[in-house]
Amino acid sequence: MSFFRDKVVLVTGSSDGIGRAAAVLFAKAGARVTVTGRSEQKLTVTKSECVAAGAKADNILELAGDVTDQQFIEKLVQGTVDKFGRLDVLVNNAGAAIIDFSGKNGLDIPIDVFDNTMDLNVRSVVLISQLAIPHLEKTQGAIVNVSSIVSSLFTCSQPYYPMSKTCLDQLTVQMAGTLIKKGIRVNSVNPGIIRTNFIAAAGLPSEYAKQFYDKADDKESTQIPLGKCGVPDDIAKIIVFLADRSQSEIIVGQRIVADGGSLLKNNLLSADI
Repeated sequence: MSFFRDKVVLVTGSSDGIGRAAAVLFAKAGARVTVTGRSEQKLTVTKSECVAAGAKADNILELAGDVTDQQFIEKLVQGTVDKFGRLDVLVNNAGAAIIDFSGKNGLDIPIDVFDNTMDLNVRSVVLISQLAIPHLEKTQGAIVNVSSIVSSLFTCSQPYYPMSKTCLDQLTVQMAGTLIKKGIRVNSVNPGIIRTNFIAAAGLPSEYAKQFYDKADDKESTQIPLGKCGVPDDIAKIIVFLADRSQSEIIVGQRIVADGGSLLKNNLLSADI
């Protein structure tokens, strides 16, 4: 019997991309899943894919809303527990790069872009985790945060997104050290380039997104040593693994990089890769 049989999983940002792929894998493993995002239409697609993977329709809860809205977050956690009676796994996947299109770079970018970025990528994670912890303590559950390899990189053009992911990495460590005493394991996965709608969602042209991913998938490119970028299912598998106590119980407070070797290229001694 699957570890996730009848367990309850809440995946934020699950209307598309990595979040949707994770929700489908959890559903396939027998979990009851709450999916959430801002688009009701996309959430309907996520639910249908969960059902196609073997879940009962009544075991998938759809709640559309914005995770930066505290009232919605409260509704999200309470609605999950009200419907399913428990919470075993929280996947903090919702996040985005908020791009400033004024032409400014670095710290010249207006502070409201910083505020909105941190609100979505960090503050919302703190808030939803605070609400989920009492329920996760009862089930000896797990939290998986979805960060990014950009937390380790320098960018002069749009610095606030990498800053927010660095904060999320540190939040993972601090939560892990505190919550393991309550029996809750916390880890994160830090993806590299994954073929999703991330770039389009940031407001960049679809043609730019296509060129970006096509370049990453070029085996002659030196961007990714593996020779290709990842797909949402690659990261979803890691999320499910980190949430599965029967497989990963000894992993606590770790940030699992999944980037096809991209970070190796940022080592000054890696010229031969």
